Amino acid sequence: MLVTTLLMILIMLLVYVWRCHWIIVVIFTGLSLIVEGTYFSSVLCKVNQGGWVPLVIAAAFFVIMYAWHYGTMKRYEFEMHSKVSMAWVLGLGPSLGLVRVPGIGLVYTELARGVPHIFSHFITNLPAIHSVVVFVCVKYLPVYTVPEDERFLIKRIGPRNFRMFRCVARYGYKDLHRKDEKFEKRLFDSLFMFIRLESMMDGCSDSDDYSLNGQQTEQSRDMNDNGNKASSTMNATISSGDSIVPLDAIRSASQVSSPVEIDELEFLSNCRDTGVVHILGNTVVTTSRESKFYKKVAIDYIYAFLRKICRGNSAVFNVPHENLLNVGQIIRV
Repeated sequence: MLVTTLLMILIMLLVYVWRCHWIIVVIFTGLSLIVEGTYFSSVLCKVNQGGWVPLVIAAAFFVIMYAWHYGTMKRYEFEMHSKVSMAWVLGLGPSLGLVRVPGIGLVYTELARGVPHIFSHFITNLPAIHSVVVFVCVKYLPVYTVPEDERFLIKRIGPRNFRMFRCVARYGYKDLHRKDEKFEKRLFDSLFMFIRLESMMDGCSDSDDYSLNGQQTEQSRDMNDNGNKASSTMNATISSGDSIVPLDAIRSASQVSSPVEIDELEFLSNCRDTGVVHILGNTVVTTSRESKFYKKVAIDYIYAFLRKICRGNSAVFNVPHENLLNVGQIIRV
């Protein structure tokens, strides 16, 4: 109870989440600590009379939560340090060194920048990859909810003929991705909108209001790996190259489709009709032989057990099983 109260105070102090006045925070802190501090002190005064039981229970929960946090952070650090550079992707050429089969591959990753290691692991062991590849990153922001028209940030990876994109899907702490039944449809709608905007921006001169080179708004911070805070009043945006461009520009601008845009939109539509495959990484974390005893217990037993009983990524991301492809890899910490 005491830990929960301290975390609640921390959330109340973060103005961009609850926007509570400091007087309310002080009143809540005083009343809560009086009650819970009394309970906690009474437990400490009667340890030898049974007060050790709640302390042991609290310690057990602390060990479980710390082991889960430690294993999760090690897995994320591995993803960060082993991500593939763009130079490596560009060196593969338009075909990525493999056969490009019809269809769209949605590669789910925790990284909002860079190409995940799971992708290089996938194309190294399989002889083919889809004609269109979209790296999907789901980020939960410290806001109540994210409006539907501000849900996605789209960015192209590599040259146009690579057909590779990045999509950052943003959710508030009340939004549930696993209940987003129209996620795939809205993702492709945003992708088509991005291509139209990109084509329109390519035809703009340097004196126009928007430019694909050098323009960057506050929304570009949402693309980083730490999921920094986002304003609840942010405008709908689309990312192109190194820029984040307002989505409203399309709605107000005249729609003049170029032949390149029409061809790419038709190509993406045909690939979508052929089939969409959701590619998820199934990373197994284990310890090396020279690891300490407590580290082996935390990773090989506690964290492994928790990973086994928790919800799978397919349930979290609401992926249909008939379109699911799991790619496994083992990392040692």
